[in-house]
Amino acid sequence: MDQKYLADTRRLLNYIMLSPSPFHAVSTAAAELDASGFTPLDESKPFNVKRGGRYYVKRNSSALIAFSIPSSFSGFNIVSAHTDSPCFKVKWNPEVKAAGFPTRLNVEAYGGMIMQSWFDRPLSIAGRVFIKRNGKVEEKLVNLGQKFTIVIPNLAIHQNREANNGWKISVQKEMLPIFSDGESSFLDEVASSAECRKEDLLDYDLFLYNKTAPVFWGAEGEFFSSPKIDDLGCAWTALEALKTSEPKDKIAMCALFDNEETGSGTKQGALSDFLLSVTERIMENLGMGVEDKYITYAGSRMISADNGHAVHPAWKEKSDITNIPRMNGGVLLKYSASQKYTTDAESGSYVRNLMDANNIPYQIFHNNSDVAGGSTLGNLSGQKVSIRTCDVGVAQLAMHSCYESAGTKDTTALISLFSSFYKD
Repeated sequence: MDQKYLADTRRLLNYIMLSPSPFHAVSTAAAELDASGFTPLDESKPFNVKRGGRYYVKRNSSALIAFSIPSSFSGFNIVSAHTDSPCFKVKWNPEVKAAGFPTRLNVEAYGGMIMQSWFDRPLSIAGRVFIKRNGKVEEKLVNLGQKFTIVIPNLAIHQNREANNGWKISVQKEMLPIFSDGESSFLDEVASSAECRKEDLLDYDLFLYNKTAPVFWGAEGEFFSSPKIDDLGCAWTALEALKTSEPKDKIAMCALFDNEETGSGTKQGALSDFLLSVTERIMENLGMGVEDKYITYAGSRMISADNGHAVHPAWKEKSDITNIPRMNGGVLLKYSASQKYTTDAESGSYVRNLMDANNIPYQIFHNNSDVAGGSTLGNLSGQKVSIRTCDVGVAQLAMHSCYESAGTKDTTALISLFSSFYKD
């Protein structure tokens, strides 16, 4: 195994472990951009961007757009990905108490996950809290994994003889994690992590996450498993490429949206005006008129980056019969007749030519015609900013499990594609 593949994936996994929630994913990304010389902007204040500058802006602390402006340009080259993953969100007033039983936490499902994967795992909680401080409201990130671990226990096979035959899981009954068998208060623990008094805690967005550490596996470490490969794998590789690329005649942009797993219909999702407003403000700052803006959009492209399904060795019939994607087979170029993936012959030809010119391995992805696939970002963001778009990703197993698997070589291939795109 080439050490570069292992090194690239190790850096990806470090990013994932620092990103137990979408808020942490954006905070970690912002720190990397700061270290690379990008200047932060604030949506609530006037932009001041210049040719030759590098900038980023956050929204809701869970979405981020970063960009690099060359001295002259004829469009945007945008890579989009998302920061969220299916999980469980902690409700307010979450402690479920019953005499003689340990305290559990009341949660609800966020996105469509493989629920069985969450049983018997070391879990914890991370996200953001809002607190009262000096008469104002302050936002703060918290990660309770530094304080405790929680577990959602399975029911023993002796008590559930249908455990291996499939059963409908009740979130409200079965998926509540055990928190404590003592006097510990959940809000006390949250307040302690936020370094505030419990009475100053106003609200929170807190999510369960899997604490299991990533691992390389296979005879040569050619595979890896980790939480949140979908879609932090695409988010980090897009950021990494942006940090290390010098664009020629296109504004290089990385757009990370939240709430893809719940339909993207939020102020920080792909259906919002986030991308539209940022691109419009950039062009306004650079003195472009209305006609110039339309010309710039016409010269722009987007790569919508989200992973696809690798062929499962036990379930080959779930994949397409002539396009069979494999882990370590290179970048997936994703097609869908319904345009759930936006690739068409024009955008597909552009990306194929780019990958051929830069010796980037790739493979074609179609869903099995009888097996519906999910949608992603490109077809949604295109409703707000209509530019030429294609969909890519890498092939992975166990998508929407809390512990997914992918090919080590593919991380490098994705970085190479995005770097080539930003420089094109």
